Amino acid sequence: MSEALFQDVIRKRRSVRKFEPGRSVERDVLKRIVDCGRWAPSGANVQCFDFIVIDEPGLREKVMDVFLGQAQRLVDHAKGFPAVKKTYLANTAAIIIVVGDPRWKVCFPQPTSKGWEAEYLDNNEVIFLNSIGAAIQNIQLGVAAEGLTSAWLSGGGEPVTNKELSELLGYPQWMRAYGTIPIGYPAATQNRRYRRPLDQALHWNGYQPTQYRSHAQVDFYESTLRPFAMYRDEESMESWDDRAEKLGEWEAAFTTGTSNPPGELEPEADFSKPRTTGQATKRRLKD
Repeated sequence: MSEALFQDVIRKRRSVRKFEPGRSVERDVLKRIVDCGRWAPSGANVQCFDFIVIDEPGLREKVMDVFLGQAQRLVDHAKGFPAVKKTYLANTAAIIIVVGDPRWKVCFPQPTSKGWEAEYLDNNEVIFLNSIGAAIQNIQLGVAAEGLTSAWLSGGGEPVTNKELSELLGYPQWMRAYGTIPIGYPAATQNRRYRRPLDQALHWNGYQPTQYRSHAQVDFYESTLRPFAMYRDEESMESWDDRAEKLGEWEAAFTTGTSNPPGELEPEADFSKPRTTGQATKRRLKD
């Protein structure tokens, strides 16, 4: 595959939630897609993932019911997160569940000296999740290369959802559904979603402080900008007709290579919960 074709496949990979109804995908195609996941790199080459492909309509409906329940729990208990409906799963041709097997973490570097548990055991989790993420990304690229489309759902691994999926699909409950990938034919051609300017994300020979994104910028994205950045079909915010209204004083920070002109870095802060009030957080505060 030429470089141009490879770049085209990468850019075609999109999280799409509008599928043509009544379509099917041949199993040979699904096998090629899953084989892309099989070739993903993994820590110690343990290949700590399994792929469950659901293409039988009746079972697909039952999987969809699980995710409809998962979506309702988000509405009830994670208020403010945009667009959690999962009804679009009804038009998928197949769903791939990527299951992670935690037993294989024993093959990663283990501490043999006291005081080094955090250094190695915490990093084992990183290796494990990176391995699964690489497999999911490979599958997504395989989907795009076949002219199909998909979404990358992190939902499935929560305890309640995972229990329901394990009982339905038969895998041990101590394994976890780390990725859910619905596959289908796109109902309409869609543009690329927002991407940071390359000159902002790319650092040459060291981290450039002028490209640092400040705590206040993160707060603004979470509280106000997130619903638009997640779902508008424009790669650059410069294409937004209402960018001045949506971005305000943050326009240059989101559209140029310099997000932090003073070049000042900040100490670590607590971002475990929303820190400001904006359009995306008001719903939470009502309760």
